[in-house]
Amino acid sequence: MQSEHEQTVGHLGEKAVLARIFTALAGSSTAEIGPGDDAAVLAAPDGRVVVSTDTLVHGPDFRLAWSTGFDLGWKSAAVNLADIAAMGARPTALFVALALPVDTDVAFVEELARGLRNACDELADGCAVEGGDLTASDTLTIAVTAVGVLDGRAPVLRSGARPGDVVAVAGTLGAASRGLALLFDRFRDAVGTPVPVDEARLDATERVDLAAQLRPTPPVALGPVAAAAGATAMMDVSDGLLLDATRMADASEVTLALAPGLDEAALRGGEDHALLACFPSDRPLPDGFRAIGVLAARADAAVTIGGTPATGHLGWDPQRDWDARRG
Repeated sequence: MQSEHEQTVGHLGEKAVLARIFTALAGSSTAEIGPGDDAAVLAAPDGRVVVSTDTLVHGPDFRLAWSTGFDLGWKSAAVNLADIAAMGARPTALFVALALPVDTDVAFVEELARGLRNACDELADGCAVEGGDLTASDTLTIAVTAVGVLDGRAPVLRSGARPGDVVAVAGTLGAASRGLALLFDRFRDAVGTPVPVDEARLDATERVDLAAQLRPTPPVALGPVAAAAGATAMMDVSDGLLLDATRMADASEVTLALAPGLDEAALRGGEDHALLACFPSDRPLPDGFRAIGVLAARADAAVTIGGTPATGHLGWDPQRDWDARRG
């Protein structure tokens, strides 16, 4: 039987760790050449690809005390799949770069790979990890590049919203923010250091909120649906509805008028990865979307709530809001 030390990535080395990762993954039908060569070769049916990238870093983006390897694999896939969907595209491949401390348990890495695979299987059927990189670092970092295809449609941009359009959202708003608050409120020791989550201390609603934070389930399949239904603008709500709505309003040079009724977690929290979209008012909203406002000609405020300009802290800005002292 191998010792605990022999189960770390530092002991096994790159070749053996990659072999464990590949065993936990599955290929997709869109890759002509997948993992194992110097680069992958992907099919691009209409000659275009949609590409996005996102990085999760231990500290600003997750805490190992709170997240399992499976959680991190799932979340790192989900947040990137949502970006592809927000362009009206269908995700086809992920490329994952892992920077791992040498004392990382290889079982943790295998669970991370399984999380990546399961997220692709459940959120974006046909998408898979087709390559990436493995290196060492004192700080666990997961960098994912996602690739998608438009299947002949035009991309849906942030800049296409027009006065008179209906503002709609698909997915949840506020749950992930409430889940993060639970982690900081319930699962830290006397000096503020994160401690493992004990779900027995949570009720059913709190477990749902926690899952939304650790394993978000963005409505990836609804991105292409929205595009086919005539969405004029769309984006992933990752940093808070107000902040992301401001970005859309600025890009489209309109004012986004939200109806009253959304709570603070829904308005200013982030990481649910809902889809915010605008549709012509003379068309029915596609199934899965619900109206939350309308677009008006640009006024002084980019976003209003019940007619009042949105002010204050609108959402998450990692350069401004990250505070290492919080643990």
